[in-house]
Amino acid sequence: MVEMLTPKEMGYRWPAEWESHAATWLSWPHNRKSWPGKFEPVPQVFAEFARQISRFESVNILASGDALTQAKELVGHVENVFLHDVPTNDCWVRDHGPWFLTQPEMPPLMIDWEYNAWGGKYPPFDCDNAVPGKVAEILGFDHYSPGLIMEGGSVENNGAGVLLVTSQCLLNPNRNSQSTKEEIERALCDVSGADKVLWLFDVEDGSLAGDDTDAHIDQLARFTSATNIVASWTDCEGDPGFPLLQSMHKQFKSFRDLHNQPFNIIRLPLPEPVMYEDHQLPASYANFYVGNGFVIVPTFRCKQDEQAKSILQEQFPDREIIGIDASDLVWGLGAFHCASMQQGM
Repeated sequence: MVEMLTPKEMGYRWPAEWESHAATWLSWPHNRKSWPGKFEPVPQVFAEFARQISRFESVNILASGDALTQAKELVGHVENVFLHDVPTNDCWVRDHGPWFLTQPEMPPLMIDWEYNAWGGKYPPFDCDNAVPGKVAEILGFDHYSPGLIMEGGSVENNGAGVLLVTSQCLLNPNRNSQSTKEEIERALCDVSGADKVLWLFDVEDGSLAGDDTDAHIDQLARFTSATNIVASWTDCEGDPGFPLLQSMHKQFKSFRDLHNQPFNIIRLPLPEPVMYEDHQLPASYANFYVGNGFVIVPTFRCKQDEQAKSILQEQFPDREIIGIDASDLVWGLGAFHCASMQQGM
């Protein structure tokens, strides 16, 4: 039996999010169960999200049935927006969409991870799990299936051989209970072209208030360059996230890149608590999205909004920083990074 080469062995790599994009992919929102009692504002937020991205790069939107009709009405006329009749269960394409790999001398390659809606929490998820294959058909790209459950929001990539993940998510038995930490790490490196995986926390350390993803990294800390990490922080010792964030920042002091150099850690404030029906929602400025010439930052109608945008402007001085109100969107327990997936060049 001939073993297939891994993407890494074929010379592929997963570009960092701030590298050049061919397009952005979105899945149009339609699942009212994700925003019980507050769905009505969400499509308008998505429409604004798509319009802002389309100023800089192409936007591909997956939708079907009534959702496709609504997407056509709201953004079908917008230049650089393209609609595809593909059914989904929910809108969080960061987690159910493909990863796009590049190789200078070969066509792009798509990664088709398995997906089970954050550990089987929100069935059904069959349409979402089929999305990478549908996108591969649309683009005519080959796709590679590692055979593991993985969500894009659970892995942060510096584009220079280092990945950042949390143990609570990747080692949770609700994902890959038959796989060891070493096997998961090897699969990530084989796919992305990375050489090192940095693991935050212990499995039992928990998540930010309201987070249902088992501590996705894109709620906590993000690379903004090969050497810089913006990391959520609060000075409020009474905040339920304070112990977790304090532990994270302590761990960062010991992390090293491939050249054994420490990372620059920049504190990114948490917003004031965002509440809905007595629930604290997982509001985080770390859930920003970087594209060709722009950074879209979730805002939450509070004093920390401008501070967060200023910090990100310092990290991305050549990009336009665009704040979009995510106060309604985050009732679905995600924001703009969760709702987008970049297609590298």
